[in-house]
Amino acid sequence: MQLTAPAPWRAQARLRFETTGGGDGATRHQGGATAPLKIQRAFAAADGRCELPLLHTGGGLVGGDELAIDAELGAGSRALITSVAAQKVYGTVGRSRRVPDGSWTHQTLDFRLAAGADLEWLPQELVVFRDGLFQQTCRVELAHGASWLGAEVVRLGRSADGETLGSGRWRSLLEIRREGRWELVDRLELGGASLESPHGLGGQPVFASLVWAAPGPVGEPLLEACRAERHGLEGTMACGRLERGLVARYRGRSTQAARFWFTRIWARIRAERGLAAPVLPRVWPFQEQPLQRA
Repeated sequence: MQLTAPAPWRAQARLRFETTGGGDGATRHQGGATAPLKIQRAFAAADGRCELPLLHTGGGLVGGDELAIDAELGAGSRALITSVAAQKVYGTVGRSRRVPDGSWTHQTLDFRLAAGADLEWLPQELVVFRDGLFQQTCRVELAHGASWLGAEVVRLGRSADGETLGSGRWRSLLEIRREGRWELVDRLELGGASLESPHGLGGQPVFASLVWAAPGPVGEPLLEACRAERHGLEGTMACGRLERGLVARYRGRSTQAARFWFTRIWARIRAERGLAAPVLPRVWPFQEQPLQRA
């Protein structure tokens, strides 16, 4: 009897956020998802922002799986999208005689923000197991006055068990446009020689990136404040200015250090915009207190 490999997952979540118009400034969502993606119960923040967790119920991703998340924000709406748990990507290189080079897992993100909308895309970390292949494409379309904050924290190999990425690879493409004009095209790939190169990861297993596409130019005081938030955290961290916004990078051994730094930058950005201080999403690790300093 010949066994047939299970078909890859083709999961999609489509979301729409709108203000209620009831005078309280609250944002509500509607939409749906296909398995193994599941939309969890949303929470309304005190400032009216809609906090929406997404859950992948499949226990991890394998080669050939495809995830797509499509979110549209109406004018003036505010949302925070996160994930319930860390995402795992299993190895495929050299695991199949039929496809010895392995199969890629793909994730596609499409975010469209109307005038004055505000989206924070803050998923939990991604863990790419040895010989795993993962590729993400994120496209952001912004109208006038819209704000998008996005972060990703990636561990390449289960380094706590002495595992490296091996023959695996991680790819990311971020494209941001505002009113039809390009603001950022950020293409990254980690694997092979770049894992050890001083111009790549330099032998470190964790890479993280945060990008803020701001409604307007960012001043030097905010950049200096974000850089200062590195104090007491391990790893190499850098923060620079975009034409409108900023980008922060982390390289090191600790996903916790990356999360803590990014959370503090998030708080700085909120304060810069005169918004309510962030409250950690309920699905994040409850024992962590990144906003507390030693």
